Amino acid sequence: MPIEFVATSRLPTAFGEFNITVFQDPKTGEEHVALSKGLDQPITEPVLVRVHSECLTGDAFASLKCDCGPQLQATQKLINEAGQGVILYLRQEGRGIGLMNKIAAYKLQQEEGLDTVDANIHLGFKPDERDYGCGAQMRRHLGVHKMRLLTNNPTKRVGLEAYGLEILDNVPIEITPNQYDYRYLKTKKERMGHKLH
Repeated sequence: MPIEFVATSRLPTAFGEFNITVFQDPKTGEEHVALSKGLDQPITEPVLVRVHSECLTGDAFASLKCDCGPQLQATQKLINEAGQGVILYLRQEGRGIGLMNKIAAYKLQQEEGLDTVDANIHLGFKPDERDYGCGAQMRRHLGVHKMRLLTNNPTKRVGLEAYGLEILDNVPIEITPNQYDYRYLKTKKERMGHKLH
């Protein structure tokens, strides 16, 4: 079932002015967001694109347990400087397991010493439950055909290419680790194949 366009407006932010466009998945009722810049101009070069899965703790509460919030902010800065690009903000918290289960996974990491992968598995999930089909449809609606993908995650690229997206380049968006997210980032590198230094 195709995703539905809902509304769009200008959005001034601390990182520049963007367009915000809301889509709704009729199957789940979830509302997904595209934050874009410069797409009303002719698109002659591959566009910077970040597919960012919602992270309430990192994006809204500035949690130090992950690099999500800083990655989102860095992306807004990069797109504003480039003058053209899009963030596809998908409502699939906790790599697709939802907020309640994500916090339960945090507890398992703190109390039982599990890493982020084993905590998800312990709760009965795959390490990553995300789906990128909605993001692919949103990108088509916005007229973006060739992209430079802002990610450290090669699995994300594979997931997007499965929907026929043309990705010409991976652009790393690495954040300096802190004492709270170091193990999380190490797990992403060693067990999930993320390209991190």
